[in-house]
Amino acid sequence: METRVSVIGLGKLGACMAAAMASRGVPTTGVDVNAAPVESLQKKRAPVFEPGLAEMIASCDGLLGGTQDLESAVQNSEISFVVVPTPSNSAGAFSLEYVSQAMQAIGCALRTKSAYHLLVLTSTVLPGSTEFFVKPLLEESSGKRCGPQFGLCYGPEFIALGSVLRDFLNPDFLLVGECDAKAGERLTTFYRDALRCEARVARMSAINAELAKIALNTYVTAKITFANLLAELCERLPGGDVDAVTGALGMDQRIGARYLKGALGYGGPCFPRDNQALACLLEELQVSAELPRAVDRVNRSQAGRVATLVNRVTEGTPQRVAVLGLAYKPDTNVVEESQGIAIAHELVHSGHSVAVFDPVALDGARRVLGDTVHYAASLAECVRGAAAIVLATDWPEFRAVLQQTASCAPRPVIVDGWRMLRRSTGMDAMSYRAVGLGNPDRETQERLRRFVKGLAGTQPSEEGQQAAASSAGSSR
Repeated sequence: METRVSVIGLGKLGACMAAAMASRGVPTTGVDVNAAPVESLQKKRAPVFEPGLAEMIASCDGLLGGTQDLESAVQNSEISFVVVPTPSNSAGAFSLEYVSQAMQAIGCALRTKSAYHLLVLTSTVLPGSTEFFVKPLLEESSGKRCGPQFGLCYGPEFIALGSVLRDFLNPDFLLVGECDAKAGERLTTFYRDALRCEARVARMSAINAELAKIALNTYVTAKITFANLLAELCERLPGGDVDAVTGALGMDQRIGARYLKGALGYGGPCFPRDNQALACLLEELQVSAELPRAVDRVNRSQAGRVATLVNRVTEGTPQRVAVLGLAYKPDTNVVEESQGIAIAHELVHSGHSVAVFDPVALDGARRVLGDTVHYAASLAECVRGAAAIVLATDWPEFRAVLQQTASCAPRPVIVDGWRMLRRSTGMDAMSYRAVGLGNPDRETQERLRRFVKGLAGTQPSEEGQQAAASSAGSSR
């Protein structure tokens, strides 16, 4: 029998999930309380910006629909994926306000449905949310028992904006948090058979799956932040090169190369808030939150570090500075927790006249930066007359900045947050500064020289002597 699906919530993930499922031949109905995204689906248009989404929706051949009638969507589907926002509350935890509204309405729809229905909560929530909040709410509003009469799973997705469609259809693994074995098997079978997904499956309780989801994201942020720490250190070492260092680290199977690129800080709608939410949970349960708090603190210092570098190359004199890149990463228009936005804020605060440009994120930037900066309509306009240029997002088109500034006299200093131009010809230490590449001043070099020469005259600690004695047999 053909499985019909409803996706409740047509935001940046929900809209892509609905289109991707329909593209695999699954009859899918997208549901949202707002009319705009529903009308977009009905007219075969993309409700959100995501590469490839418009083309995928246009090719769904009648398998993808949209409605604001949640009850009808639940009644006419066998599985519902709930992908509603879980924004941070004032303490940093995930609010369940929208989850509550959706599950209450779904429960009412299930009350009059005789057939078994599987509910899959996809939104990121803190451990315990499915078992201690969602499940009782559904049972109360539906008048039915979870397990024998309806199924409930926590099934998060591991996707990145800019590659949502690819990530959803080709995941590294599937995480299934089941309230009972029947629900978990039903969800696994759907992914295997209907979506033709061959990824490994990790099945576990809902509470463990909730922790695994947030733990994965916060682990990645720690890895990014460690690489960024190495980048800052490399800048203070003569000949320091963070790409050489992280390239070696990534060869070790215990570490791996993914996300190990020393550059600017992480941003976006997930990583920063997941760190804060995990810290909130740890503190609530009286477990040390020192690690996620430190990661967040170091990450938030990155924009100020870049602004300090710009102030150094402009010799502390307010000048025109161009910031290229306002989206938090390429292939998305999302500016939430964007390094480019944060750097622009810091530069304005330092007194500079700041011009900004991004291929797709100017509208979002205006809502954050207001009238504090000049919004350029093109790369050429943005860099015209700039004393310094910051490459804050690694959009490929920004490599053309060299052609735009080749005839400038004096030539602006390029501060490259991603080392996009490090292999380009015609760059020199006066006109090019890159995050993660060594360019220490004389004072820093002298400090390093004194430090390492002085180590020869220091006595090992008692613990060091004991360690040396214990390893002497193997080292001689």
